[in-house]
Amino acid sequence: MNLDTNMVYLIGIIAASIVGLAILMYIIPLGLWFQAMISGVRVSLVQLIFMRWRKVPPKVIVNALIISTKAGIALKRDDLEAHYLAGGHVQLVVNALVSADKANLALDFKMATAIDLAGRNVLEAVQMSVNPKVLNTPPVKAVAKNGIELIVRCRVTVRTNIKQLVGGAGEETVLARVGEGIVTSIGSAESHKDVLAKPDSISRTVLEKGLDAGTAFEILSIDIADIDVGKNIGAELMMDQANADKNIAQAKAEERRAMAVALEQEMKAKAQEMKAKVIEAEAQVPLAMAEAFRVGNLGIMDYYRVKNIEADTQMRNSISEPPGKHERPKDSK
Repeated sequence: MNLDTNMVYLIGIIAASIVGLAILMYIIPLGLWFQAMISGVRVSLVQLIFMRWRKVPPKVIVNALIISTKAGIALKRDDLEAHYLAGGHVQLVVNALVSADKANLALDFKMATAIDLAGRNVLEAVQMSVNPKVLNTPPVKAVAKNGIELIVRCRVTVRTNIKQLVGGAGEETVLARVGEGIVTSIGSAESHKDVLAKPDSISRTVLEKGLDAGTAFEILSIDIADIDVGKNIGAELMMDQANADKNIAQAKAEERRAMAVALEQEMKAKAQEMKAKVIEAEAQVPLAMAEAFRVGNLGIMDYYRVKNIEADTQMRNSISEPPGKHERPKDSK
């Protein structure tokens, strides 16, 4: 019984010792301290312990110090810790500084950390400064002065402008400006044949505009990859204008016709009104004559004279009418 109890106690002590040793090795990274010491980096065990308490992984800081020291770049431990706590990528910054130093690029720690905290890949930016990148523009459509459309595709060779990387515009802005320059260059040409004969004139015109101002890149060259002839925009615009003019003329003619019809209807209505008034006046004549006979203002001779005038008027009207107006059509046999 005592033997079993002693064995349990012994196993417990060994397990506790192993756990305590593991915790102690985690809190006091002796291996990392020894690696820094033999690499020429002066970091004390107390500083490594304090890094743990500040939620900074000691391995990241020590490895960065070792790489920078071997590359001949003097960096401070506090600066690396501050950049890590600010949300930066310490390893990328150190690798970028080493690459820039080997390529003789002017990049210091302050600028590298600013680029990294701005959300850009500082190592990729340094690599692009050494090895320029080629950007392919989408098809750009432009119309020359003679109305012929041209479709242009080009390749833009750029490299990173490290001084403008923080706050500078990106690749989309460069491509948009190049497209704008192509449209302007083709639009100022008298004929599309001039552009097809000398496509390099587009590159020269676009490069002279300084399109990389305010961007994170420097344009090295603009090469025309392909030019296709598109539609005859000028002819299509003339046809559309002619159709529009025709539609306007038709609308105006229809308006005039409608006004004429309305005027004709109005005149007919007025004629009907005048005719009704004449008939009404004629209906009053017999009454007036009867009244005149009754009061003695009109004699029988005056009445015959009026009848003779009416008969004479009817005869004149029948003579002035064209022949055959009142004739009945003959039956066809």
